[in-house]
Amino acid sequence: MSKSQSFDLIVIGGGAAGFFGAIIAAELNPTLKILILEKTPKLLSKVKVSGGGRCNVTHHCFESTPLSKHYPRGQKELKEIFRSFQAADMMKWLAVKGVSLKAEDDGRMFPTTDDSQTIIDCFLNEAQRLKIQVMTNEGAEEVIHSTQFTIRTSSDKIFQATKILVAIGGHNQPRAYEWIEKLGHRITPPIPSLFTFNDSQKEFKDLMGIAVPIAKIKIAGTQFFEIGPVLITHWGLSGPAVIKLSAWAAEYLHQINYQFTALVSWIGDANEDDLRQKLRSQQETRSKQSVSKNPMFELPQRLWTRLCDLAEIEEKKVWAELPTRNLNKLVEFLIRCPFNMKGKTTFKEEFVICGGVDLKGINISTMESKKINNLFFVGEVLNIDGETGGFNFQAAWSTSYVAAKEIVRPNPR
Repeated sequence: MSKSQSFDLIVIGGGAAGFFGAIIAAELNPTLKILILEKTPKLLSKVKVSGGGRCNVTHHCFESTPLSKHYPRGQKELKEIFRSFQAADMMKWLAVKGVSLKAEDDGRMFPTTDDSQTIIDCFLNEAQRLKIQVMTNEGAEEVIHSTQFTIRTSSDKIFQATKILVAIGGHNQPRAYEWIEKLGHRITPPIPSLFTFNDSQKEFKDLMGIAVPIAKIKIAGTQFFEIGPVLITHWGLSGPAVIKLSAWAAEYLHQINYQFTALVSWIGDANEDDLRQKLRSQQETRSKQSVSKNPMFELPQRLWTRLCDLAEIEEKKVWAELPTRNLNKLVEFLIRCPFNMKGKTTFKEEFVICGGVDLKGINISTMESKKINNLFFVGEVLNIDGETGGFNFQAAWSTSYVAAKEIVRPNPR
């Protein structure tokens, strides 16, 4: 066991929240001796893969209340936190460092370079400039608190710290949180958020790659639904509406072991009676046209053909000869197309966890533990998670900023 080293602040976790918290603390008080401990060989690994390697830094939403509404868990707390630091503030901070962001049509914000390495280099350069020490392959195995904190790492190194910032991210293994539980904090069991749906019957597998820009997807028998782009994949359904739905329904879907029926309206939030009337009008206006060969609602031809097949409409059937029974079936498959789901698939490499450190044990105005002074929690280690689109990173930046401001305040004598 090695001789211990002492620091004013030790950050446990070398990801987005950990680096940003360390940098802000060092900017506010350059005299602080700061160490970042990262258990893996890689730093900022999630930043690297986010947004397909472009890094979805934040979302173009610059008001605290609307921004907070994109978080299934932590919404009330983040509304307060965003009053101190939100998306516009992160954009300005990066601009000062020479990193400019751009907003895409869906609100996601990326560096203008379209390269996540731009953000990584910014953080690494700032850490170096501010003389923040960084150690990889050093995970916290045990944290003991007395007058100071003693940290034992996975390689049996010992460190002393006056203050600790916990930024280990989200983990699917409860074991990762054990040392935090020993400090007296309750852990909400971790379960996945942000995932795609696996279709057990794969009836639409041959249509993989087809996307509908405005569809409505609902979990049958619940109030959970989302409207937006839906993508047919070789394993089931994906796209922004599906991913968003997975976040809001994460706890429910976990309870039912990811076995459920998803109902898809391929034409968005349509009124059933209006739709039926519109289809009936085709029997006059397009009486001689083939039903299956002339798609409506700007749906892709192959998808329209499949829906007609499911409605048992023969290929040669024209609108004037379409029986009411088949027309009603077509209505059903247009607005309540059923998929029997069994299981889930992680959305790309954007692994997000629902669960973590219970927010009731945290002072939200400072991110400090209510149980132990000078112990702070930020980012996805908390029971906070957002929709896809830069929201999880923004929660990391904001919680880290609030914590750093408190960390640099001198302890009362």
